[in-house]
Amino acid sequence: MMEHVDLCSGIGGFALGFEWAELSKPVLFCDIEPWSRQILAKHWPDVPIAEDVKELANDPTRIIHAIGDRPSILTAGYPCQPFSQAGQRRGSEDDRHIWPEIFSIVQQVRPDWLVCENVSGHITMGLDEVLSDLADKANYAVQTFHLGALAVDAPHRRMRLWIVARNVADANSLNRRAVQEPQRRRKENPIKRQSPSNSGSDVADTQSKRLEDDGRRGELGRERDRRRVLTQSGGEKRSNTWKPEPPVGRVANGIPRRVDRLKGLGNAIVPQIAMRIGQTIKAVQDA
Repeated sequence: MMEHVDLCSGIGGFALGFEWAELSKPVLFCDIEPWSRQILAKHWPDVPIAEDVKELANDPTRIIHAIGDRPSILTAGYPCQPFSQAGQRRGSEDDRHIWPEIFSIVQQVRPDWLVCENVSGHITMGLDEVLSDLADKANYAVQTFHLGALAVDAPHRRMRLWIVARNVADANSLNRRAVQEPQRRRKENPIKRQSPSNSGSDVADTQSKRLEDDGRRGELGRERDRRRVLTQSGGEKRSNTWKPEPPVGRVANGIPRRVDRLKGLGNAIVPQIAMRIGQTIKAVQDA
């Protein structure tokens, strides 16, 4: 099991997905929201929780001690407001833009793997900086994916950018060749701009074998085929792990901490996607 440091943890989607994949165990969380820290403390009572990524960037000793000399993975669903329409897309001018701090931690800690998640708007604002920092300055092999919750059969799209990077500077030559090959393929088929007649926004190249049919098929979508169950009559039907939403109105009164809950869910990643990413990383590690 790898040691997992989860920055901008939210309610623990990365930790949960990676535990399902049997990839890692969390050794340190970090989130600035008090309610999110309460949720993390409830479900992972033995894992310490930091409050500020900027403090960890200034002094990463706490991360280094948590990881030790063991294989490690660092995740970060860093704030999306600098790149989202709702946040007015101010980019690096937004006070919530903390990629420089995330990257500083990566440079100082040198985790074996890095997985990040953000909104689709990051593709057209700020992603070039992230990829250049990781590939050119830190010597990480990087692959990007544009995937939605629909890829794991959720009844909503929730399209997100996923960034998966592996430390090749500290890997042996055999592993370096193995992870650089996908990087070369990414350069041949980079994230492309969709024509204005479609949506006018940047999306990933969905023609790749990994992401056929806008993410509905491919590595994540194939999970649906493995979840088919036989009916009593001998036919087939697909089981659905997503429970239907309850028949409540738009505004529900009397729910404790309703605003905190909505904010936490809105900022959360899809743990089922994290699980599939974790399974793939584990297969590479075990190869």
